[in-house]
Amino acid sequence: MIKILVDAMGGDNAPYATVAGAVTALENDKELYIILTGRQAEVQAELDKYKYDKSRMEIIDCPDVIGMNDIPTEAIKRKQSSLIAAYWLLKKQDDICALVTAGSTGATIVGGQLILGRIRGIKRPALCPAIPNSRGGVTLLVDCGANAECKPVMLCQFALLGTAYAKAGFGIKSPKVGLLNNGTEEHKGDPLRQETFGYMSRMHGIDFIGNVEGRDIMLGDCDVVVSDGFSGNIALKAMEGCGKLVLGVMKKEFTSSLSSKIGYLFARKAIKRMRGQLDFDKVGGALLLGLKKPVIKSHGSSKPVTIANAIKNAAGIYRGRLVPAVEELLNDADLDQFTVNSDEA
Repeated sequence: MIKILVDAMGGDNAPYATVAGAVTALENDKELYIILTGRQAEVQAELDKYKYDKSRMEIIDCPDVIGMNDIPTEAIKRKQSSLIAAYWLLKKQDDICALVTAGSTGATIVGGQLILGRIRGIKRPALCPAIPNSRGGVTLLVDCGANAECKPVMLCQFALLGTAYAKAGFGIKSPKVGLLNNGTEEHKGDPLRQETFGYMSRMHGIDFIGNVEGRDIMLGDCDVVVSDGFSGNIALKAMEGCGKLVLGVMKKEFTSSLSSKIGYLFARKAIKRMRGQLDFDKVGGALLLGLKKPVIKSHGSSKPVTIANAIKNAAGIYRGRLVPAVEELLNDADLDQFTVNSDEA
C-alpha cells in the first residue's frame, strides 16, 4: 500500500478541492492509502458527500492553518497546522511515501528543510514544475522560486535533480539538460551562467546540451531546463499568463459573431486537444526536489482534478524510486571539484 499525505486545509478551495481530489485519486489507484491532515469536522463534512473506501482513508485532526500571509518560520513554531503535522508524519513514519499540499509555498519550503530534511549532499531544494511542451510531453523547470540567488554548484545539483525526476517520474531514459540563459552561445550570460556552463560541460550523470532561451522551455528539444529561482519564476509566470491570454482571445473571438460560433463547431475538437496539451493541471503541481521524500506543491487555486493528479504524480514518483536515483547520480557526478571552485566549501 502506498501511503500519501494530503494537506486538506491547504489552498484557496480547501477543504472542498483537497477532499474531492483525494477521493478521485483513491478511486483511480487501488494501491493508495490517503491520510488527510486538517480540521476533522470540516474535512469529514466534505468526505460525507462521497462514497469511498473508508479502509484506505483517514483524517488527522489539526486545529490550525498556515495562511498565505503568515511568516513561514514563525507559523511553523507556533501553529499546530495541517501542513506541519503532515511534515512530522512524513518524517517519522517510514511507510508514508509522499506529501501533497496546495498551501503556503514559503511554509512548504521551510518545513521541508527544517522538518523533513534534504537528501544528503543536496545544498538547497528546488521547486520543479512540469511544463507542457510542443512535443506533447513536458519540460522540467528547475528552479521556479525556491532559491532566488544561486551559486554554480547549486545549479549543477538542480541539473542532477531534474535528470532523476525526468527518469523516475516521466520515464525519459536520457533527459536532455539545458541552462536557461539570454542566448544559446557559450559566452552568453552573467558570471553565474558562464561559470555554470563550464561545470555542466564536464559533469557526469547528465546529458548537457548547452544554453537554452526562454522560448525553448515549451518549444525546444530539451527535457530539463536549469535556472535560478528568480529567473525561473518569472519564466513560469510569463508562460502561464501567455497561455491564459491565448485561450481568452480564442474564446472572445469564437463568440464574437454568428459566423465565428459556427466556425467553432468545426474546430472544437482541435481546440479541446490543444487545451489538453497546454493544461498545467495534468501534473498537479511542482515537485520540491532534493528532500528525503517527495513533496508536491500544488497551486493555491488548485481544483479537485489538480489535487487528484498531484497525488497520482506523487505515487508515480515513489514507484520510480526518485530519491535513490538522486543519491546515485550525486555519487557519480563528483561535484566536490566544483564546490571548491565556486566558494561553496
